Amino acid sequence: MDRTAEDESIYDELGVPAVINATGTKTRIGGSRIRPEALEAMARAGESFVRLSDLQAEASRRIAAVTGAEAGYVTSGAAAGLLLGAAAAIAGTDIQQMDRLPETDDVPDEIIMPRTHRTGYDHAFRAAGATIVDAGTNDRELGTGSTGVEPWEIEAAITEQTAAIGYVQKPYTEPPLETVAAIAHEHDIPVIVDAAAELPPTENLSRFIEEGADLVVFSGGKAIRGPQTTGIVAGRGDLIESVALQHLDMHAADSVWNPPASLIDGDSLEGVPRQGIGRPLKVGKEELVGLLVALESFREEDQAALATSWQQTAAQIAAELSEVAGFETRITAESDVSVAPEIVVHVDPGEASLSATTLVGDLRRETPRIFVGADRLDEDVFTINPMCLTEDEAAHVVARISNRVSTCNQ
Repeated sequence: MDRTAEDESIYDELGVPAVINATGTKTRIGGSRIRPEALEAMARAGESFVRLSDLQAEASRRIAAVTGAEAGYVTSGAAAGLLLGAAAAIAGTDIQQMDRLPETDDVPDEIIMPRTHRTGYDHAFRAAGATIVDAGTNDRELGTGSTGVEPWEIEAAITEQTAAIGYVQKPYTEPPLETVAAIAHEHDIPVIVDAAAELPPTENLSRFIEEGADLVVFSGGKAIRGPQTTGIVAGRGDLIESVALQHLDMHAADSVWNPPASLIDGDSLEGVPRQGIGRPLKVGKEELVGLLVALESFREEDQAALATSWQQTAAQIAAELSEVAGFETRITAESDVSVAPEIVVHVDPGEASLSATTLVGDLRRETPRIFVGADRLDEDVFTINPMCLTEDEAAHVVARISNRVSTCNQ
């Protein structure tokens, strides 16, 4: 029996359409499936209380151990990690400047980014008060052999107003992180790396620190399969301390404020910071515990076996969809952006009697909704990612797509 069609989810009970996720770990449809052991740990965490700074200090120790960084911190998602990373680069441990953010009139606030690294997610930097300075061009798109940005262009953009360099880690981004880090460190400027979706492999947990990142940000709700509202920041101890000072609830009398020494050097500060710019980005004790348990499970997971399973599912889906009128399928190679192989389906509207856009729209209106990858609809291409699909769900997706095309051709 197809459990997808028969079983009611909590969303059905609430009167909200459930979704079959055939597009990967996308935030807009809930990220990934949280690990059962993480859910169990979250339930246990909700039964009692803990000082969050103590729990973050233990999280820092564990994150440092798996990343090779000096310290770590749990945030309310990767974007929150970028915001707090920018705030740390701008304010350091100056509690007066922390209080002023996002106002940055009197301090360096520029974050240099290669133009080809710019995305909507760098709004998180600007939310902290940063001014983003573009370096480089889009000349690579002209097909002349030019690169998007040369190392000298990044160095030329550094001024007395530079607070950090932002770097988005993808297989196609340039220059190499090691090159950018060397330039930054020569000028005593930190590099903040957005590696939100760059897991697996597990080796990437330490890779970016080894290549010179001062702060690196990962999502906790994608491949780690922790709570969707978590992220990880790992890096320099002084920057993580600033993150903690600007994030934790600081509503405490100075005479009794006693933060964990491994995370915050309270004696070096002029007083207790006010509620910082990160205060709206709260992380609960349940999410913190769930993320730590999920991170440990992720590290112990047999990634080779998981990759084989994804490849087998992708091959099965591709083979079945290749039989659909007007469909041409292929499976992405390991060099492509996604961490899992994806089935790329090109639709011939003439033969299939509908376009990729029409098909994708129709699938999203089904019950349950079906979400496939829709980044290339202008090419009449949609994609399917096996990361979040059960066997029953994969079969349901193929059946519904085949049925929709068959209906159009009758």
